[in-house]
Amino acid sequence: MRSLPTRRLAAVALTAAASVVALAGPAFAHVTVNPGAAAQGGYTAVDFRVPNESDTAGTVKLEVNLPLDHPLASVRTLPLPGWTAAVEKAKLDKPIKVHGNDVTEAVSKITWTADAGTKIAPGQFQEFRVSLGPLPTDTDSLVFKTLQTYDNGDIARWIDESKDGQPEPAKPAPVLKLTKAAEGDGHGVTASPAAGAHGDSSDHTAASGDAKSSDSTARTLGVVGIVVGVIGTAVGVLGLRRKNGGSAS
Repeated sequence: MRSLPTRRLAAVALTAAASVVALAGPAFAHVTVNPGAAAQGGYTAVDFRVPNESDTAGTVKLEVNLPLDHPLASVRTLPLPGWTAAVEKAKLDKPIKVHGNDVTEAVSKITWTADAGTKIAPGQFQEFRVSLGPLPTDTDSLVFKTLQTYDNGDIARWIDESKDGQPEPAKPAPVLKLTKAAEGDGHGVTASPAAGAHGDSSDHTAASGDAKSSDSTARTLGVVGIVVGVIGTAVGVLGLRRKNGGSAS
């Protein structure tokens, strides 16, 4: 008769642990921009983090569309072994001013294609690094609609835009949040672009990216800790029950 409550306790513990893992899982399953925020008017370097969600197919192509309603004059890709990057540009309806010069076209799409023998296999992820700028000052976010192609022909379309007060869509587009530049930066474009032109911007943004990555890792470890704690508590209670039961007999 004593085994029934014990079994129920174990089931409750396992269910709680599974619920925590289930709640934590979706946050890491989408294509995302990392770090997820940057200052308006400056330059930044970001990673498009692409998890492989298929159990049977590998990712062999990634297409990232850049917004032309808030064009970016400077877009550069970091070489990635095993992948070939192609950059497409489009004419702007209205030129934009960058460092006093008129810019009439901007990058509209970046496509990474896997070389022969390369893919993001099931259970793996890859990061595609890009430098961007100057970031617009008239919007608080940039949306990058993205297509992820698998070697079996399936395409995951990360193109849905999240809306305030509504549940997150099943395939949300990666979003880069833009924050106000710190006081003293003036227009914001003057300080950061100069650093970017000399290659210093990437160092600062890389540090920011490391901080974001560390924060993400901390959250992951926190979730794991909760799961281990739940299971450990259950094991402790079971042991106590058995000990008391043995003493009673």
